[in-house]
Amino acid sequence: MPTLKIVLAQVNPLVGDIQGNTELVLDTVRQAQSEHGADVVVFPELTLTGYPPEDLLLRASLELRINRALQTICEASLQAAVVLGYPRVVAGRVFNMAGVIDGGEITAEYAKQHLPNYRVFDEKRYFVPGDTPCVVRLRGIKAAISVCEDIWQMEPMLQAKEAGAQIMLNLNASPFHIGKVDERRTLLHDRAREGQMPIVYVNQVGGQDELVFDGASMVVDGDGELRVQAPAFEESLLAVELEVTNGHCKIQQTNIAPEPELLASVYQALVLGVRDYVNKNRFKGVVLGLSGGIDSALTLAIAVDALGKDRVEAVMMPFRYTSDLSKNDAADEATRLGVRYQSISIEPMFEAYMAALADEFAGTSRDTTEENLQARCRGTLLMALSNKKGYLVLTTGNKSEMAVGYSTLYGDMAGGFDVLKDVPKVMVFELSRYRNSLGEVIPVSVIERPPSAELAPDQKDEDSLPPYEVLDRILELYVERDCSAAAIIEEGFEADVVNRVLRLVDLNEYKRRQAPVGPRITQRGFGRDRRYPITNGWKLGE
Repeated sequence: MPTLKIVLAQVNPLVGDIQGNTELVLDTVRQAQSEHGADVVVFPELTLTGYPPEDLLLRASLELRINRALQTICEASLQAAVVLGYPRVVAGRVFNMAGVIDGGEITAEYAKQHLPNYRVFDEKRYFVPGDTPCVVRLRGIKAAISVCEDIWQMEPMLQAKEAGAQIMLNLNASPFHIGKVDERRTLLHDRAREGQMPIVYVNQVGGQDELVFDGASMVVDGDGELRVQAPAFEESLLAVELEVTNGHCKIQQTNIAPEPELLASVYQALVLGVRDYVNKNRFKGVVLGLSGGIDSALTLAIAVDALGKDRVEAVMMPFRYTSDLSKNDAADEATRLGVRYQSISIEPMFEAYMAALADEFAGTSRDTTEENLQARCRGTLLMALSNKKGYLVLTTGNKSEMAVGYSTLYGDMAGGFDVLKDVPKVMVFELSRYRNSLGEVIPVSVIERPPSAELAPDQKDEDSLPPYEVLDRILELYVERDCSAAAIIEEGFEADVVNRVLRLVDLNEYKRRQAPVGPRITQRGFGRDRRYPITNGWKLGE
């Protein structure tokens, strides 16, 4: 009776580091052999390059580097069979390939058939699709190989079934967004029932620029029932034992890691996104402006959870409009989290700018120019600290603000990574409360008082914007769902409010193009997902 022990290798590769990723594969296989007695170790999609490699796939040396990596793995005298993803150049064409290395040689290869070209995916730019199934015998069990998007289509599973496969091994680099794990589980349930075979779904974990890969690799049985699931947002080796009875592959155990709730999953995604962006780009630490407001308060908490207090610096940069409450709250949170904290007034530099501009501004009244100048003084200070100390500047703007342009170019937008870029303002409050449920680090007064940029006397965000509950709902309909102005008004929102918000979204595309990257948690993040021309004549009413 054939049996098989498969280890799901939920690893965190570094994009472009083919040599380092090869060493990661070898170390992981050896660990899987010694700790779990693995017969087969399955890795994610494009493990050798990391995902997404983007235009690195166009480099002339790609073929040489991949061939060298594959040769290294073949010569490593591994007892277990290895199933992993890599780009393969064949006659000048590049395929998104999954290969089986067994007994020191590549025994089978499968070229991904369905190339996603929507949202964050751009695979038709680089790859040529395959057109044939791959079923390989692994220790007596016939296993079909597929890659990521293939499992979202019915055809590859039906091909595998017709070819006599008893199990499907599916290699993935599937990025996180809210609700994604449920989508995958439902999909695997349906696909397994169609093929009448178990599916081993192995996913990458880690942060890569805007994308966060959550792992949560899983195995469903031939009835589509979830039997095994790896932890989310962490590297993991998960062993699964299979046995063939009457020609059908049976899973011998149930092992399902606890799954984080919605806010916990979003928070963990943000933490992982920050940690990997900072560490993979080799920054010594991070610095951010701590204003006493909720956005910077949450950003600071995430940074400390990602990197530890010793690699985080917070700077209060007060001006004449900064309230004592803001100053006290900022100092309080910095103390609670134990980070290095200092206060540097922007008053002298603001006055120096105003003196230099006195002739140009003569005869004009104060407006947003002076407000933006305050923000730009702060941005200059933070970038100077970044340059001197080798720290990455974390910006603190949320998705709601980015959508309507409630931010200042070269001011509060100055920096390298925007932790809350894809987090709507209402969720900022929810995440702050969630983080405090783990240990109160954000002063309650920060969460409870009305948000304010404090760039003018007694300023409140809602002086310029609709209440955030209203704004976020309108933005969800327009940005996430592509609803028209008319359709949003039909949902019960005031026409003048809708038209003003949508106009602000459209006008501020130029700002968003110049904004730092930040972790994606929704299905329509600014940047990779939602791409609109800056210069255009589209009318809202059309």
